[in-house]
Amino acid sequence: MSESFAELFEESLQELEMAPGAIVTGIVMAIEDDFVIVNAGLKSEGVIPRAEFFDENGKLSVEVGSEVKVALEAMEDGFGATQLSREKAKRAEIWLELEKSFENDEIVRGRITGKVRGGFTVDVNTIHAFLPGSLVDVRPVRDTSHLESQELEFKLVKLDIKRNNIVVSRRAVLEAAYNIERDQLLANMEEGQVIKGIVKNITDYGAFIDLGGIDGLLHITDIAWKRVKHPSETLTVGQELDVKVLRFDKEKSRVSLGLKQLSDDPWTQLISNYTVGMKVKARVTNLTDYGCFAEVENGIEGLIHVSEMDWTNKNVHPSKMVQVGDEVDVMLLDIDKEKRRISLGMKQCKQNPWLAFAETYAKGDRLSGKIRSITDFGIFIGLEGGIDGLVHLSDLSWDENDKDAVKRYKKGDEVDAAVLSVDAERERIALGIKQLDADPFGNFSAGKSKGTVVKGTVSEVNDKVLIVTLAEGVNGTIKIAEASRDRIEKLSDHFKVGDEVEAVITNIDNRNRAIVLSIKQLEIQQEKKVLDNVSQQSETRLSGPTTIGDLIKAQMNKVDSDSE
Repeated sequence: MSESFAELFEESLQELEMAPGAIVTGIVMAIEDDFVIVNAGLKSEGVIPRAEFFDENGKLSVEVGSEVKVALEAMEDGFGATQLSREKAKRAEIWLELEKSFENDEIVRGRITGKVRGGFTVDVNTIHAFLPGSLVDVRPVRDTSHLESQELEFKLVKLDIKRNNIVVSRRAVLEAAYNIERDQLLANMEEGQVIKGIVKNITDYGAFIDLGGIDGLLHITDIAWKRVKHPSETLTVGQELDVKVLRFDKEKSRVSLGLKQLSDDPWTQLISNYTVGMKVKARVTNLTDYGCFAEVENGIEGLIHVSEMDWTNKNVHPSKMVQVGDEVDVMLLDIDKEKRRISLGMKQCKQNPWLAFAETYAKGDRLSGKIRSITDFGIFIGLEGGIDGLVHLSDLSWDENDKDAVKRYKKGDEVDAAVLSVDAERERIALGIKQLDADPFGNFSAGKSKGTVVKGTVSEVNDKVLIVTLAEGVNGTIKIAEASRDRIEKLSDHFKVGDEVEAVITNIDNRNRAIVLSIKQLEIQQEKKVLDNVSQQSETRLSGPTTIGDLIKAQMNKVDSDSE
């Protein structure tokens, strides 16, 4: 500005001829109910409304004889009276004070009165000023509600009297104060120190704490010993609290703070009071897709994996079994001191249904149950305690084909079965339906071995193999090479269904339930037996055969008659 407001003010007092807008000094001549009469040395006295002389508390600030600055509005108002204004004089005085503060870089006081585009309006001693949003604080502030209606300190950034334009900055005041406090704080700060701070801003990962000249970060993991989802659960902007300095980088002016470190670590008590295998009560605090978290002590949470929630319902969502706030019985499965993790189990507080089954049933016991499902490899039968037992396809029938046997069953059927084995550790129970009846193959093969002569009926004939039924549910096979000592081209030329045959057992396969027979070997055995008998005869009886052929024929006939 080419001329300061102070110079203009002084010139206005020295002018002999008063002009409208001039500031003059007057004397209070009288005080009435509604107005005050002031003599400013002009042709006539001025009448000013009494309200213009009230102070901030609403009290009259002058008395008769008081000197007071007033603004000359008009020498003559048309009625011969002089018009004066105390308010305009006050405003001029305020502008003068602001100009001095601006020139001396002094702090002024004001209040945030409203929000406008790009910032806020500030009332500085009745003068409206503009506070840009970027100059509210040293850091961007989204919410200024905690600053409104408070008397704050500002610095004048721009002052234009002619345009009635004032720009103020709170940031400049804070930075100046912070620099002083920051230097003092940095000089005295050390790790492990407990200091007071105010929550300045809250983020997803923690909160910034104003320590008085410098901000420190309180990370979400250092707010409490227990798990915190969001810092806003325990902190609010403007909250005053004690924090501990965990780490301090003086060069970078970075401070890491802790709140939970002001209290004892609950892990210390946990490790001393709890052991793996102990059963305690816990409160469910959070649900996830893989399980739930439960609090066993204040600040101590453990994970109950979905596989440890129930013995049988392992694929169900945790929300189907528990809700946040539920109190449940749990067992401590594992305590990881280094990682500070606890594994909990709910199902361990209930009886293991597989162990209960193993204690109730033994191998060979008979039981009943409904078919829950049928798969490609067997039938699952529902048992006591909500568990299942498996009847493998191979255990449905002794003599029927697996695929044919399973067709006789459907879901929901009530069936009887025998217990084959119980593996409680692997949670497997093997059942059998065919085991309820005697094994025809086992009964037939008992006491029989290779070389045993058996009889049977031909039940199936093809060119290369004979199927011989030896007993109900028991068959033997005779290959074409074993059907006779003589060469046979087609078995159907020599055998038919229903023929009774005698053969010797050459192999018994109990695992595959197969018996291999041979007529040829039987014939060889019979011939050998005849030869052995012939060789034992030292003399030929007179009445008996006289040639070797006759002797063999006679022995063969004898064998046949003995076998009959």
